[in-house]
Amino acid sequence: MDQSGSYSQATLFDGDFSAVREDVGYRGPVACSVAGITYRQLDYWARTGLVLPQVRAAEGSGTQRLYSFRDILLLKVIKNLIDAGISLQHIRMAIDHLRSRGDVDLTAITLMSDGTSVFECTEDNEIIDLVKGGQAMFAIDLSGVWHDIEGTLVQLPTSEADEVWTDELSQRRRLRRVA
Repeated sequence: MDQSGSYSQATLFDGDFSAVREDVGYRGPVACSVAGITYRQLDYWARTGLVLPQVRAAEGSGTQRLYSFRDILLLKVIKNLIDAGISLQHIRMAIDHLRSRGDVDLTAITLMSDGTSVFECTEDNEIIDLVKGGQAMFAIDLSGVWHDIEGTLVQLPTSEADEVWTDELSQRRRLRRVA
């Protein structure tokens, strides 16, 4: 947990993120596009604490949340779990479990799901045991998701953490207040 009492996903994925600068963030529309989610989902997950933007949180009308590479990686994992038919309640439990592991390199984990539960596999024999059970399984290789997103984000626009960005409506409101 961080100082605000909420979990931080900054340590959820450990690894070499050298291709993506840590002092930049991606605005909501970019994060949505890369993760394959809607802005409504992104906003709901931020408001409920499932995925909090680690670069910059929204601070009032017109400010933009900025999501880190790790945030977008987490968004994509959640999207994959939703696509596998996992309920958001079970996804929250799985994400909380992963967060509880601390600074462990989670890119070595494969998440397996039967459509109801999510299983963590760190060794090939664990995957084989799940598949041998005879039930259809869906697998998410976290390392593969990481590399897919990394290649996409390098080509997309970023924002500096201290860059002030407001939308057109907010700019008009500010001008009216000043006049």
